[in-house]
Amino acid sequence: MLEALLPPGVLCAESWSDDESAPLFPQEQAQIGNAVESRLREFATARSLARRALGGLGFPQAAIPRGAKGEPLWPSGAIGSITHCTGYRAAAVARRIQISMLGIDAEIDDTLPPEVAASVLVAEEMSWIEKAPALHPWDRLLFSAKESVYKAWFPLTHRWLDFSQIAVAIDPPAGAFQVHPVGMLPEDCARILRRLCGRFLRHGGIILTAVFLPQEI
Repeated sequence: MLEALLPPGVLCAESWSDDESAPLFPQEQAQIGNAVESRLREFATARSLARRALGGLGFPQAAIPRGAKGEPLWPSGAIGSITHCTGYRAAAVARRIQISMLGIDAEIDDTLPPEVAASVLVAEEMSWIEKAPALHPWDRLLFSAKESVYKAWFPLTHRWLDFSQIAVAIDPPAGAFQVHPVGMLPEDCARILRRLCGRFLRHGGIILTAVFLPQEI
């Protein structure tokens, strides 16, 4: 279902359970070796999915280690994003010559704890939720959209982006959203955020969000 949110050229792999036999490369094992068993299986499954998607683009099997902020470090020429939540794991990858930014996120389709919502949503988002139909957990969707934005943002800019610095505007009928800065950001960073394409869907108890930015030709 993830591919429905992303443009041609982005390959996806997803699973609704962990692969108990998914192997890890030595570099990956060294980074995650002290994790509890459930986290280890989750990590290995996500890396296996990412390698499957990369293979579809012609990339050889290789380690996908973590960077200083926990971000996946992709092979040269590739870009991607990984996500996991209870009952779902997924990866999306593309060639850098086609896509310059890519981020995905999956969340359980349920409302955020009030204290979390208060810490991640800005005033205009809270105001929108108050007027929106109360049939959906919009706060969780907004949170997921911001997670996708950060996952796309950091590998390109290597700059921290606080959730209070951005606002997400949801278009429910279109299954889309737009992003704009609300904090003090350099104009080049603000311009990147405004150009992001954001999409979402809800299926089987899961909220999925994705953002991407095609390379300029």
